[in-house]
Amino acid sequence: MTQSDGPELHEGIRLQKVLAQAGVASRRAAEDLIFRRRVEVNGEVVTEQGRRVDPVHDVIRVDGKRIPPQAAHLYVVLNKPRGVVSTMEDPHGRPALAEIVRTFTPERLFHVGRLDAETEGLLILTNDGDFSQRMMHPSFEVPKVYVAEIAGVITEASLKNLRKGIELDDGPVKPDKVELLQRGTDRSLVRVTLHEGRNRIVRRMFDEIGQPVRQLSRIAIGPVRLGELKPGMLRELTREELGALLDLVQL
Repeated sequence: MTQSDGPELHEGIRLQKVLAQAGVASRRAAEDLIFRRRVEVNGEVVTEQGRRVDPVHDVIRVDGKRIPPQAAHLYVVLNKPRGVVSTMEDPHGRPALAEIVRTFTPERLFHVGRLDAETEGLLILTNDGDFSQRMMHPSFEVPKVYVAEIAGVITEASLKNLRKGIELDDGPVKPDKVELLQRGTDRSLVRVTLHEGRNRIVRRMFDEIGQPVRQLSRIAIGPVRLGELKPGMLRELTREELGALLDLVQL
């Protein structure tokens, strides 16, 4: 720390500087955002240009969207390929996450939740333990979206049963949403949204109605979408995604 840094860190950092460092706007443009009353700190609309903030602990929003602090941690999205187990290392020698992650960063990351080996799709990895625990805690009910290709032509009655809820061995499951995407001659595509994370829960739901899953992909977790990310590829969470997730898990 230089001598000139001390007072600013002690008293807080000017809001314009924090917004500029977060990539929201230049300092001059940030001043205009404040002038137009588009910036909030801890739920209060900011009207003074010289406002100082604690960028780590204060909750800052622009146009209602959370601006996360400059990351002390890494938050990564992975499109997990089929055949890769959701562990960093596998004692049985199967392909594991660390082999993919080390091509992106030398940081030691861990996965937030898991997908079974034959399910592909979105996984979040991080080195932020508090964030990971909140994301996996059932009380925060972070929704997850899956697309399942199932055997056979699904009927309206089966769709209705899924929407109403299915009784499994370890208790009932009621999806937030079940949407038919496509019916083929011997297969159907169904999108399922739920906030539970029990083991193989989507596969077990379709097993229960007698139409096993052939292929399964998780395409979203909360505001985070898989989009065009190819299997085996990674990217960092965007500022908007991270801000929305921090709100969802109340960090």
